[in-house]
Amino acid sequence: MLDKYYWSAVASNAQADEYRARDPGRRPLPQVDFLRPSGAPALYAPDSLAWQVFKNPVSLFIGGITAVLLELAEERVRTGVWEHSTFPTDPLTRMQRTGLMTHVSVYAPAAVAEKLIRGVVAMHARVQGTTPKGTPYRANDPELLNWVQCTASYGFMEAYAEFCRPLSDAQRDHFYRESMVSARLFLAHGAPQSLAEQRQQFERMRPHLEAHPIVLQFLEIVQRTSALPRILRPLQSTMARAAISLLPDWLTERLDLQGQQWRLNPWERRMLKNLGTLFERLPIPNTAPTLASRRMGLPASYLYKRFTATAGQGTMASAEP
Repeated sequence: MLDKYYWSAVASNAQADEYRARDPGRRPLPQVDFLRPSGAPALYAPDSLAWQVFKNPVSLFIGGITAVLLELAEERVRTGVWEHSTFPTDPLTRMQRTGLMTHVSVYAPAAVAEKLIRGVVAMHARVQGTTPKGTPYRANDPELLNWVQCTASYGFMEAYAEFCRPLSDAQRDHFYRESMVSARLFLAHGAPQSLAEQRQQFERMRPHLEAHPIVLQFLEIVQRTSALPRILRPLQSTMARAAISLLPDWLTERLDLQGQQWRLNPWERRMLKNLGTLFERLPIPNTAPTLASRRMGLPASYLYKRFTATAGQGTMASAEP
């Protein structure tokens, strides 16, 4: 069963049908059953921080944009994405596939997740080429795999901490360590395992990050593609600005995203925080987080109970506020 509420899998069904009608040969999204088999563990445990972070559609949409901005700032990743994916021509399907893959990695039965990740790795093995500057690249380059994993962890986690529920530095360390479960399957063996390692990786990549028209093209696509449920669609531009606000200041300046049109107003930040808090308490029926909880014999509302911060991880408290 597909999760229809993840940031990049929540797009308008009508628009998705329109894209598929234009190209009947397009591969359909894989059908993933998050509810069965009963008791089948995922790659991450239900009490993991990952299960908390990836349940909230607000942080997922915002954090996903942040991650892609970081990736597109890197010449080799940018060229690979733009020349070997459908994002420029069919952004909706590309967003849906990315969203589904992320939820599969966290919530699907481990055997299902491992199989689909192997398919992604095999597909990446065929992606290689030369950038417009003449720099050779290949998708399974360990340096690029580590960078993409770093940006994804950073984007989703920081969006969650800023707009949904605050996280301590100890919890951030724990989240990075947790992320290695799926990172290794994606061959990102050198991905950061702590906040300090994330900051070091950002510094190492700093000389390689640059402004490019594709970055602005991506933001334009994100703002015009109907990628959220109708009730949230007017907030897409606001969420794009929220994603920019999570970038390091030096990168915002380098990407020329300092203009007023890219700034998140204080009232908009408050509004998104209120929305993020709402989705912390609001289980969405028949989505990957609620179905996976039921698969593990837990209430569908399990992830939406009070979240207790501990020294290094998130645990669920039984008491309701």
